[in-house]
Amino acid sequence: MFERPQIGERAILVHIGFHGAPEPEALQEFQELARSAGAEPLALVTGQRQAPDRRLFVGSGKADEIAGLVALHQAELVIFDHDLSPSQERNLEKHFECRVLDRTGLILDIFAQRARSHEGKLQVELAQLRHLSTRLVRGWTHLERQKGGIGLRGPGETQLETDRRLLGQRIDQIRRRLERVDSQRHQGRRARRRAETPTVSLVGYTNAGKSTLFNRLTQARVYARDQLFATLDPTLRRLSLGRSGAVVLADTVGFVSRLPHDLVAAFRSTLQETVEADLLLHVIDAASPSRAANIAEVRDVLAQIGADQVPCLNVYNKIDLLEDVPPRIERDETGRPLAVWLSARDGSGCDLLLQALEAWFAEQAVRCRVCLGPGDGRLRALLFREARILQESPDEAGGSCLDLELAPRDYRRLRKHEPVLAAQWPEPEGNPFGHE
Repeated sequence: MFERPQIGERAILVHIGFHGAPEPEALQEFQELARSAGAEPLALVTGQRQAPDRRLFVGSGKADEIAGLVALHQAELVIFDHDLSPSQERNLEKHFECRVLDRTGLILDIFAQRARSHEGKLQVELAQLRHLSTRLVRGWTHLERQKGGIGLRGPGETQLETDRRLLGQRIDQIRRRLERVDSQRHQGRRARRRAETPTVSLVGYTNAGKSTLFNRLTQARVYARDQLFATLDPTLRRLSLGRSGAVVLADTVGFVSRLPHDLVAAFRSTLQETVEADLLLHVIDAASPSRAANIAEVRDVLAQIGADQVPCLNVYNKIDLLEDVPPRIERDETGRPLAVWLSARDGSGCDLLLQALEAWFAEQAVRCRVCLGPGDGRLRALLFREARILQESPDEAGGSCLDLELAPRDYRRLRKHEPVLAAQWPEPEGNPFGHE
């Protein structure tokens, strides 16, 4: 039995193909994940198997090959691009005599480094503890020791049982804290619904350029780098859409293939911004060779969190990396925007995205008529300022009838505070943006 080292960044990477040879894009993403965690990759070991070995995952021959590379390079860590069972992880650590990390542990480590807010740190810790609770398999020598001593001998409690109990207590404590934070978020969402301000949520595969696009549209200063999981904590900013009013734009955590279920569960309250959004902007790396697979992964995670029914507008980003691909809007047969091609880095096409958003929310607008008397000049000026006037027709009494178009929240506000309008406009039914 060995003591696990507390630190170690010199790593051997292992990827095994179970359905043919490993894909180059998957290997590249794996290496980027390792570097994002701060590891120094020394060697990449690949191979093919029909099924994982129950004891060593890779089989004894491949395990000996990896052990030789660990000794040759004096590596401190072996990272697998797969999920390992607790017993496999323990057996491999004994075989390599160094620490072993699987894909879930690697992603959790990256999230732990990137979390900045109090809520983000709690969510990551919860996911880590859930993962660790399945890993208490006597990987450390201290887990073998029995509590005891003069006056303390008896049935007692093993260190393993103590660790499990303490882990459970900490998990319950974090859950209670996150419930309070989630309650505060819920109050914020209720306030936005009362103000009838729609929410647009940016979603997409990690490193697709969501934060760069968010900064470009809102002039915010959200951390954005060309690396996986550059930002974790959701950021909300107000975005004006001209006559369609304003929306709240939310930048959320990026997704990745085989995202750990514990992480999805831990970040469920944060991802609730996505579930309750009025529109999703699915930001796609148009230059990625695995674009189709990334789109499928994002849709899978959206289905996991219950956001697959939210209306979605595709945003193909990074066209500056492609040849002869101009900024453009793709529309359906009715003229409704389906996708926007742009570059968030140089700003080309971002004006088209704003146009598409304005057009989308204009479809939600309320079209109505109001008839004003000769003495309603103040109200007439207000309507010309707040609404889009489609047509004005004078009447025989010296007044006029206005056919106009209003954002739903403006319709409700004016109807509530202007008696002339309240008498003519019907009570709106339900919430025009789909929330109860």
